[in-house]
Amino acid sequence: MRRTLAVANLPLGGGFREGWFTVDKAAVGRRTLSKVTWRLIPFMFILYIVAFLDRVNVGFAALQMNEDLGFSDAVYGLGAGIFFIGYFIFEIPSNLIMERVGARVWIARIMITWGIISAAMFLVTGPVSFYVLRFLLGVAEAGFFPGMILYLTYWFPARERARRVALFMTAIPLAGVIGSPISGVLLELDGFAGLQGWQIMFLAEGIPAVILGIVVLFYMTDGPRHADWLDQDERDWLKDALDRENRIKADHGEYNTRQALSNGRVWILSFVYFGVVTSVYGVSLWLPQIVEDFSGFNPLAVGFLSAIPYLVATVGMVLFARHSDATGERRWHVAIPAFIATVGLILTGLVGTSTVLQMLALTIASLGIYSTLATFWSLPTAFLSGTAAAAGIALVNSVGNLGGFVGPYAVGYLSDTTGSTYGGMLFLAVLILLAGLLAVFAVRHERALEEVEEVIDPVSSTTASS
Repeated sequence: MRRTLAVANLPLGGGFREGWFTVDKAAVGRRTLSKVTWRLIPFMFILYIVAFLDRVNVGFAALQMNEDLGFSDAVYGLGAGIFFIGYFIFEIPSNLIMERVGARVWIARIMITWGIISAAMFLVTGPVSFYVLRFLLGVAEAGFFPGMILYLTYWFPARERARRVALFMTAIPLAGVIGSPISGVLLELDGFAGLQGWQIMFLAEGIPAVILGIVVLFYMTDGPRHADWLDQDERDWLKDALDRENRIKADHGEYNTRQALSNGRVWILSFVYFGVVTSVYGVSLWLPQIVEDFSGFNPLAVGFLSAIPYLVATVGMVLFARHSDATGERRWHVAIPAFIATVGLILTGLVGTSTVLQMLALTIASLGIYSTLATFWSLPTAFLSGTAAAAGIALVNSVGNLGGFVGPYAVGYLSDTTGSTYGGMLFLAVLILLAGLLAVFAVRHERALEEVEEVIDPVSSTTASS
């Protein structure tokens, strides 16, 4: 164990310097990352649970709303998916604005406006109002998720990022674990205060976003330089580690916004993400209806049963990301879960009508689908930084999230056409299989990422010198 000497402005190079003892950078790094993790990840996790729940609770509303308003499967699928058209159009501008004005103000704006619009979904009276409000919800929420991914690059070195992204993104399946039973309970309040159960659900689940948006203004920090909750040596360590990463990326060719948006690797990653997201929302926005169809249970029981695939997926996300960080391998940690998801989706039509076997197939599919997500986001951040990262991450997310339109609509259309959701499940299986193959054969591993991950290992007793 190296001795430490608390001297102001001590050099932060690794090892000993002649005549001086240096600060043990590994200890500072571990302490810094622990503080940042506990300060940011639980809060971001809560924000994303609320965001994802407001995005997909329409799947539970459909158990009552479709019958009340006379919506066909195709009408519901179009309305569920049109959210992502608004999201796509405003995604890149939103992320570039956040880079300019800061995360705190912009994330607060996003949350407050989407909470208001999500609650306003209780006013839907027919297809037109359904389409309009879902589109506006997408516009309001545009930039939230890529903004969060960009925000994490401000705080975590590449070697530690996949694990933190995974912890943040476990909010997606956990939104299902928590939100499914809650949505089921709210639907059971049908008739309370003269409202339908689905109207009560939209109102109750939209309000938390508005409240949390106000909290963001007081709690979120724009970046390490503003983090008065870190000690000076911790801020210096974090700035030094991230600056060195950005220098390595620059040495391998730094991108401006235009180059990031026209870069072939960024577009390949966009297509990979498109396949994954198509499956995420093709399953999640139809899951309550699929479970209801094969189980025949009431909304409350459907809510609890629907939580099972999300619970298993949560564990899978963390395990895959931890293993990816430990090995430094990324592509296969995206591809293998995609192949697992393909198997699960295909099985949904081959296991008969058994509730247990159907749930097993859906759980396998969900495990694979969600486990691709956290490791995936280590790929674009390997070679993009600054404004280029804001634009590139937003492009990947916006193109990918068009799958959020394609997935639900395709499942609804094929269900109306064939009388079964299995055609839709096969469609999703093909797309996520292609995403996995593309990740393996078309995504070149970045030398820049290898060097960045060698720059700093906060859990090691030594670090590389700058």
